Amino acid sequence: MEPSGNGKVTGSLTLLIISISLATFMAGLDGTIVNIALPTISEAFDVSTTTVSWVATAYLLVMAGCVLVFGKISDIIGFKRVFLAGFGIFTLGSLACGVLPEIFNSLAWLITSRIFQAIGGAMITAIAPAMITAYIPMEQKGRAMGIVMTLAALGAALGPSIGGVLTQFFSWHAIFFINVPVGIVAILLGAKVIPKDTAGTKLAGFDSTGAALIFVGLASFLFVVSEGETLGWTAPGILALALVAVVTLGWFVRHELTAADPILDIRLFRNRNFLLTNLLLSLVFFSFAGINYLLPFYLKYVQSYDTSSAGLIMTSLSFAMMAAGILSGILYNRTGPRALCILSGIFLTGGYYMMTRLHTDTHAGFIVLSLAIIGFGLGLMVSPASSMVMNSVSRAKQGMVSSLTGLERFAPLTLGIAFFNLVFLQGILTIATHHDVTKSSPAAMQIKVLSAGFDFAFFISFVLGIVIILIAILARQEIHPDNLNNSEPAGPDAGFI
Repeated sequence: MEPSGNGKVTGSLTLLIISISLATFMAGLDGTIVNIALPTISEAFDVSTTTVSWVATAYLLVMAGCVLVFGKISDIIGFKRVFLAGFGIFTLGSLACGVLPEIFNSLAWLITSRIFQAIGGAMITAIAPAMITAYIPMEQKGRAMGIVMTLAALGAALGPSIGGVLTQFFSWHAIFFINVPVGIVAILLGAKVIPKDTAGTKLAGFDSTGAALIFVGLASFLFVVSEGETLGWTAPGILALALVAVVTLGWFVRHELTAADPILDIRLFRNRNFLLTNLLLSLVFFSFAGINYLLPFYLKYVQSYDTSSAGLIMTSLSFAMMAAGILSGILYNRTGPRALCILSGIFLTGGYYMMTRLHTDTHAGFIVLSLAIIGFGLGLMVSPASSMVMNSVSRAKQGMVSSLTGLERFAPLTLGIAFFNLVFLQGILTIATHHDVTKSSPAAMQIKVLSAGFDFAFFISFVLGIVIILIAILARQEIHPDNLNNSEPAGPDAGFI
């Protein structure tokens, strides 16, 4: 598939971009649509909130453990096979989530179905950026990546709203059934427009040891981080899994350095720009986690907004992110990705600083503006930073690195939630002790202390924003010859490895 003479995307390329976008849209939607239905599911099966949380936790852990594995598999057997199989598994898993728990009247069947669904989700999430890099001509890659990432943000933004409507007016089963028709369309469209795989069909020499180590290590690590606060950081189970995570991840790094065909080529990080751009992506989502997780609590407990009003305020972030994603795709070839990353860092840091100015009487308009600036910065960053990572490696490693960028989007969010929650709680404790605030203190004083705790946590995001700007300034784009598609490098800062 070649670009048309006037530089516009041809019809076949458009359909290919739509096919890939459906994957990121469904991944974004499924990441947020389920949580809002958890209270209803808890009541339906008469289980505790801790037990029902496994519907979300199991999906996250399997995704984390599998995404790097399927990225490597796609490099061996081809993107089309993994993409279509992944959507098939994801669609069947979604159908099972809606049907099997009702037939067997058991939450265990829902959790099992979610695990199966997560395997398919990991397959399609792992290779979406790689397919853009592999199949889209250089002059269209920025725009295509912008569209794909924008639809991912749209899915995440619409998830709570769609989930709430489906759960309230139909049933919680409907939040899974909605995936089925989209999945069928994606499979039929992908089978038609995705180029035929030229890779082999056998996994001879596949690094099964590395796959097992990374699955156990990442799943254990994220479980400890996400559940440590609830179960207790010194609980025997948490300590045991923490030890498992340290041992298996350390073993994984050592094994990958000597493996003939590793799951993740650790040696890639010796390249300065590859290291910086991956660090950039990780820090962006890590710093954003504090805002995304804590702000709803600020809106409820400090500003006393009801749930629907708070949700409406939060949507300003998602819509600003979508607008910036479209803009970044348009500007990518004109400015180059590095300039967009620097500009993004400035927007993010400015928005984070505004968040440190939130108080008990802050006007809603100021909060919306702060969120819009953060969302705009995030939308500007994701596409160019992901493209810089993907374009820097050879075609043979596209699936591997694509899965890495996927992991760098959702793992830092999980780590960030745990980190910023600890920072927030420690900040409140320190401030309350210093000012001798107790339960008998006036409610106004307690709210001020609570507000100060949010300010402290948001200040950490502001500091990380400054670090993000510095890394973006230091980073450079390097384009591997495999990714040129007989076109000139995009942007003024392009180079070669």
